[in-house]
Amino acid sequence: MNHKEVAKRVAKALQKDNIVAAAHCATRLRLVVKDIKKIDQTALDNDPDLKGTFNANGQYQIIVGPGDVNHVYDEFVKLTGVKQASTDDLKNIAAKSGKKNPLMDLIKVLSDIFVPLIPALVAGGLLMALNNILTGQGMFGPKSLVEMFPQITGLSEMVNLMASAPFAFLPILIGITATRRFGGSEILGAAAGMMLVMPSLINGYNVSEAVATGKMPTWDLFGLSVAQAGYQGQVLPIIGVAFILATLEKFFHKHLKGAIDFTFTPMLSMLITGFVTFIVVGPLLRIVSNGITDGLVWLVTTFGFVGYAVFGSFYSAIVITGLHQSFPAIETQLLANIAKTGGDFIFPIAAAANVAQGAATFAIYFLAKGNVKLRALSSSAGASAMLGITEPALFGVNLKYKFPFFIALGSSGIASLVMGLFQIMSSSLGPAGLIGFIAIPANKWVGFFIAIAISFILAFTVTLAYGRSHMPDMDQPQNNDDTIVDQHDDGFEVAAPIAGQLINIASVNDPVFSSGMMGQGVAIEPTDNRVLAPADGEVTVAYATHHAYGLKTTDGVEVLIHIGIDTVNLDGKGFESQVTQGQQVKKGDVLGTFDKQIIVDAGYPVTTMVIVTNTKEFADVALDESYGTEVVPGNAILTAVPKVVNENVNMAKA
Repeated sequence: MNHKEVAKRVAKALQKDNIVAAAHCATRLRLVVKDIKKIDQTALDNDPDLKGTFNANGQYQIIVGPGDVNHVYDEFVKLTGVKQASTDDLKNIAAKSGKKNPLMDLIKVLSDIFVPLIPALVAGGLLMALNNILTGQGMFGPKSLVEMFPQITGLSEMVNLMASAPFAFLPILIGITATRRFGGSEILGAAAGMMLVMPSLINGYNVSEAVATGKMPTWDLFGLSVAQAGYQGQVLPIIGVAFILATLEKFFHKHLKGAIDFTFTPMLSMLITGFVTFIVVGPLLRIVSNGITDGLVWLVTTFGFVGYAVFGSFYSAIVITGLHQSFPAIETQLLANIAKTGGDFIFPIAAAANVAQGAATFAIYFLAKGNVKLRALSSSAGASAMLGITEPALFGVNLKYKFPFFIALGSSGIASLVMGLFQIMSSSLGPAGLIGFIAIPANKWVGFFIAIAISFILAFTVTLAYGRSHMPDMDQPQNNDDTIVDQHDDGFEVAAPIAGQLINIASVNDPVFSSGMMGQGVAIEPTDNRVLAPADGEVTVAYATHHAYGLKTTDGVEVLIHIGIDTVNLDGKGFESQVTQGQQVKKGDVLGTFDKQIIVDAGYPVTTMVIVTNTKEFADVALDESYGTEVVPGNAILTAVPKVVNENVNMAKA
């Protein structure tokens, strides 16, 4: 890569007078611009040395790649004279420039609170779906399975117990993540959540009835009557409680010292929070929370299938903005009050939208007959979207060519209208895709499958038909020689650099990694804090922030190890490095360490990406372990399969 030429092309596309400030991280240029509409997006999209672009949180980001981005940045600064900034400075500049949206800040807070809870909520939702199968009538006959086979009654009751637990004690789970997000002790947050669901209180689901019948017990606090009401199934009250608790805790930590701080800060924080909660905050936020739920129910009951259609037409567009991260809070509230709401209407709409985007991506697979790379990306991204993860399809394929995205939006709107006509609502959370029927009551399955079929068929056929006349030429240039490229049985191994659980990188909440822009790879949820060399080679990237490392192995595999998402914003806090750029390392050598708690407390995931950034130089980058596997450093997780250009080379490597 000619770094100076790339910098020139980027500067020309952005326009010098349009640039406010610039910074860079391990993989991308991060910029604040005056007007995003002035950017020559087509030039950047077609630049062979750039891997993609996207705009988020007031920053326009251009993906260059590890080992190159710093050199391109240096040349870019020389050419434009733009103000250099750290990534933290850039966030402040974006905020002052008016580029940051308060609504997006709120969405980010909700996302930080609810995303860590998704595994528990989805597990509870799927168990609830299993219980629905066991107890639902009309699914396998006029009677339920439990009625036909009484011997499984105990099994059904145990499954129901497990399914109900995350929702019955939801305030405790939210208390942990919310208090951590606001900078307080998650243990105190859990205690605050327990306080709201104590058995001695009137159960949150029975509060309205107790008030209506005049049977609500109260405490007498110096003449003030305080209701002994619980908050089961409530979302907003515990978030408000967590904010107050964390604020008080930080205040007392600042003003109390030593043993006094250790002894009295937790007690004072909990005491004041408890009184404020039951007297003011709890009742007030219960009203707000119930008002939001009632408003959504009114929207659906008033506009019916029209409301479904409008929401479905915009759902994938909402995903691009990140606003969908707030939906779990709304869905949880809908499900917690299912007797009144009838269920969650967002889930079936999301399923229709995700299937539509996946179908459009599959159509691109058939249109890209001569482009092996695009076919590989579209097939895997399409399959991922069918299971409810659309970021690879959206950012990697559909938005790039635009028309598949908009066709999928229209298809989703029509399919969602059908969902509304059949009054489809989910009774639990689950995967919002083809297999989402498990979260839908059995008597609504037919309507759900009809809508999903419409979503898929419309998006696929219209994208395919339109693309035949509007798709740009996808044929890849052929080699000028007569050599045959073939897969080799063996390859170059990349070991796990850190202990943890393997997860699909397509599920990572960063489009740069999840869409495959940086190359093929895998993600790891760490259980250790040491980062080790995955192979013998040279350290090519070792930034001062110590959050990412690049390694070129002796076999020519270029590996990026990126610890966490957006952790460059920590500016090195919580990270320590043991290597420098240019240093030779052996497999298993320590590259660095990190403090997981510091990263999590700052609100960032610690999910670690392991990516082969020169993927295109290999026939394939194969996954050596299945997702969910617990790996330790040294375990082979990826194999870069070399391209064999002729029989002699094949024999030499065999």
